[in-house]
Amino acid sequence: MGQQEKVSTSLAGAVSEDISASLAPVDAELARRYPGDPGTRQPVHTVYVPGDAFDAGTIRSWGDQALAALDEHAPDAATLARVLGLPDDLAEPVYSRVRAKLEREPVEDLRVDFEDGYHGRDEDADAARAARLVSEAYAGGTAAPYTGIRMKCMEAAVRDRGIRTTDVFLTGLMEHGGLPGGLVLTLPKVTYPEQVTAFVRLLEAFEETHGLDAGRIGFEIQIETSQAILAADGTATVARMIDAAEGRATGLHYGTFDYSACLGVSAAHQAGDHPAADHAKAIMQVAAAGTGVRVSDGSTNVLPVGGTDHVHEAWRLHYGLTRRALARAYYQGWDMHPGHLPTRYAAVFAFYREGMEAAAARLAAYVSRTEGDIMDEPATAKALSGYLLRGLDCGALDDAEVARLTGLTRAELDTFARPRRGDLTATAQ
Repeated sequence: MGQQEKVSTSLAGAVSEDISASLAPVDAELARRYPGDPGTRQPVHTVYVPGDAFDAGTIRSWGDQALAALDEHAPDAATLARVLGLPDDLAEPVYSRVRAKLEREPVEDLRVDFEDGYHGRDEDADAARAARLVSEAYAGGTAAPYTGIRMKCMEAAVRDRGIRTTDVFLTGLMEHGGLPGGLVLTLPKVTYPEQVTAFVRLLEAFEETHGLDAGRIGFEIQIETSQAILAADGTATVARMIDAAEGRATGLHYGTFDYSACLGVSAAHQAGDHPAADHAKAIMQVAAAGTGVRVSDGSTNVLPVGGTDHVHEAWRLHYGLTRRALARAYYQGWDMHPGHLPTRYAAVFAFYREGMEAAAARLAAYVSRTEGDIMDEPATAKALSGYLLRGLDCGALDDAEVARLTGLTRAELDTFARPRRGDLTATAQ
């Protein structure tokens, strides 16, 4: 055994202490602004249903309509695989899981819409009815994991109406048993951070009135205007909006068509893969990174309805856009029609199943420090475990197969995916 090297230092311990003291405010700011992922399930999509059309059977109806579309236009795994270009080894696993998902949990996140999609004549009554139906669904175990409303925005022309609908809906939930754990509110057409602050004040007042814990009610910010991305002074407005939410922001949702129209993109070219959309979502993604706020892609307005040829064409488009978004780490999007559900889940399930074995092998090698042809960093181990967890959450993967491939339990995957601040740096040293 070799002689142990003598270790010498030149600086007094007070130097390190002084540096730590000088950086204490920065440490606190990092912990406050960038707490990391919340560790909760993120839905793969949000389904919008007009408030005047929403009823107790909405979720089951969407699932049944999606299953009927499969029966008519892709009655077996080979047909769907041929339409979407799925490889043979994925065809049956994806198809069977899509059908099972549509039967068991067709909608992961439901938004009862009182904004653009709403055309009712009595918004008070529809908001109160929505609150009752949502409460009954949670009590009966038939609700989507996440459910809420999109109210009108904070612009002057509709502000009072948006505030009142929010109040009616939340009050109705309280009257029918309290706020459900999966409650989500969506604030649309946010242009200035001050509008976010105003919504925070509204929620604070509601919480105080009902004796709720401060910060109990969170909300998503919908990005639909150019001013939401770039402010007049050249700063990234969306980053300031996250700060203005005072810890309540849960998501940033991209509004494909309002945003595109705001920039003057012609109707024929308004799509999620337009360069203007890529720019906006990239800014959103960077602004949200590390904050615990999740980014959602928008929707396509090409509906899979009519003859089989048109349905297949629309399915290919939706599948391609969804796969493109997943590759860019936009793990959520909007679905506007039941016919979009088969391709939403096919794209998501194929994304996770085709990469499962490679991700699991790399993570297992990292855990055992096995040498291979890829040298992974701690941050990559975090991404690998996060990938597998997302696949488990949506039903693309099973606990047993992931445990078999990685040798890790769900709790151990969580530890790798959501380390405490500083753990990655410490592990890398």
